[in-house]
Parts: sequence; structure tokens; C-alpha cells
Amino acid sequence: MDNLTHSLFGLTLARTPLGRAGRGTTTALFLASNAPDADIVVTIGGAAKYLEFHRGPTHGPLGLVGLAALVAGLVWVGRRQWDRNSTDPPASLLMLWAVSMLGIVGHILMDLPTSYGTRPLSPFSWTWFTLDWMPIVDIYLLAIFGAAFWLARGAGTSAAGLRRRQRCAAAALVLMTLDYTTRGLLHHQVIARAGDAFQGRLPEWCADGVRPAAGLDHWPRTATAAMRDSNAGHCLVELAAMPGFVSPFSWRLIARLSNAYEVRDVNLLSGAGLSPDEPLATRTLPLRVPNQWTPVVMHAAAAPTAQVFLGFSRFPAARSRVGFDGAVVQWSDLRFLQGPLDGERQFRDGLFSATVVLTPTGQVLVDQLGPALDTD
Repeated sequence: MDNLTHSLFGLTLARTPLGRAGRGTTTALFLASNAPDADIVVTIGGAAKYLEFHRGPTHGPLGLVGLAALVAGLVWVGRRQWDRNSTDPPASLLMLWAVSMLGIVGHILMDLPTSYGTRPLSPFSWTWFTLDWMPIVDIYLLAIFGAAFWLARGAGTSAAGLRRRQRCAAAALVLMTLDYTTRGLLHHQVIARAGDAFQGRLPEWCADGVRPAAGLDHWPRTATAAMRDSNAGHCLVELAAMPGFVSPFSWRLIARLSNAYEVRDVNLLSGAGLSPDEPLATRTLPLRVPNQWTPVVMHAAAAPTAQVFLGFSRFPAARSRVGFDGAVVQWSDLRFLQGPLDGERQFRDGLFSATVVLTPTGQVLVDQLGPALDTD
């Protein structure tokens, strides 16, 4: 989730009975709700370092304990330094540490349902996990939290004002739960109707295909499930649904085939509603994206930056151009296609891609994120 949403969530928690744990808990919850994103400092080492470590150790067990201790310590010291005259009872260092851990857990749990995913076991395991329920920025969550703060404005410090803030915070948390539940149910619905959305174009499942499940999805996949050469049999490897940014009823289906992807936008509000007998509103034709892991692509994938990108990317579509002067290989993560599927610059303007340029002898000339050359 975006940091504004994380911040509002932390401040909302501070308006529940947690806020009565003592002076400093509001600051601790606010800071802790954003603390895991401190990994942005790795961008000093470049964009590849960002992809390598983002939502990594700071979102894992060590980050949970360590960042909570750091936040608690900063708040405890700051309170003693600049908040000496307050008559409110202070929270103990242990209490600040506990509420900071709660704020960080909330941050991680809010990242988990997004299509971006998170790595909650790092550095012990660098596997990404996701539920695919939520976009990176959910305008409905922002509206819920914003409305709760607006309705509680001017409540003051009286007992009645405190109760008013608590009621608004409780209502926001209930509506937040409803938002997540609704998106989870809609995600299940669109996955269940994926066959109808593709109008029978999908092949049979591969023997080692990853069938959709109700629980967590994860990646990177094993080599056999994720990387197949151009001679592989035509079959379905994986199927996922990405949430839209505006309507919770709009989704983007991504079907990974043995040598390509098919992508289709669907809307569950077609016809009279969500009846299984109603046709889905879809594009006339899905977008087909080649994904052929030839020997040249496999060789280029061993380059350091390509390895970082492929460890981050969930749906890397491989394209290559081979000539007498060498080869250009590019991967694009299909999760981050922006705008209409028939946009002319879908793969030229993508923020999440990697390019490797090889000499005729196989040496790496270019190994970087982004499109280095026009490979179309």
C-alpha cells in the first residue's frame, strides 16, 4: 500500500483504545506503520538494489522486531526530551515496543493482499507472497480513513470527544474489513469465470501447472514452471487476476501459457449482475504476448541485473532479437501494463522491465533495468 494509507491506518489505530496505552503511542503507531518502507534507502545503490531488497528484510521477522525496537526507542527518547511538561501518563518503553510491533504487522498485512506482494519471511526466504485482492493504491480505503477523520474533526479532548473519535475509528476499521472481504470475494469470482472470459481460448493445464487457489500465491516459481523453451507443448502454466485501480469489479486476467501470455480485461458488472449465467464484459480479443525462453534468453537471464529483475517479476514476458551483431533480450512484468491493452507503447513506457544486450560471442554488453533499445 501507499504510505498515505499506511499513515492513516496507524493514526486510526491510535484512536482506538490503543491510544490510551500512554503518551507516545500515537507517534509510535504512526512511525511504525511506515517503518518497513525505510528500505527505500537502498535506492542509493541504484534501481536494481531497490528491486532486490524492497519489501524484503524490513518486512520480515528481523525487521518486525528490530524496527519496532528502533521506533520505540526514538519515541521514548523524544518524549523525554521534548514532552516533559505533559500531565498525561507516559507509555513505558515495553508498551511502545508492543504498539510499534502492531503497527508494523499492520503494514505487512496491508501489503500482502496487493498485486505487488511482499516477502514476509525474508531474509530467511526471499519468496514473494500475495493474495491479489487489492491495487497498490486503494481509493476506497483512502476515502474510508479520510471520512473517519473528517467526521471526528473538532471532537476536542473531552470524554465525549474521545468517544466520538473512537466510534469513527471503529467504523473505519469495520468498513476496511468489508472492503478487503468484498475484493477477496470478487477475486474468487473472476478466477472462477476465467474460462468464460477467454471464451474457450485457453489450452489444457500443463502437468506441472500452478492452478489458482483460494489462499496465498507465491513466486518465483521453479524453473520448469516458469521458464520454458519455444518447443514446449502448448498448455496453461498459471492463471491470475489483477485488481483495477478504480472499480473493484474491473480485473485484468493474466494467463501464462507454455510459450506466451494472454491478457484480458474483464468487468464483473456486465449484464444484470454477478450471476454465473450472465456473460462477462470483455475485450473482443485478448492481448497475446510472446514469452519464448530460447537458449539465448536463458543465457541472458544469468546476467546480474536480469537475475534481480527475474527474482522480483511475477510474470516476466521474454522477447529477443538475434542478428549478426549479437542479441537483445528484454523482459517486461505483465503485472504493470498500464492503460488499455491495445496501447501502442505498452512495452516501451513500462517502468518494470529489464534489458540484456549480448555480443555475437555471448558476452554481456548491457545489463540494466528498463528498455535499453527498441526491440519491437
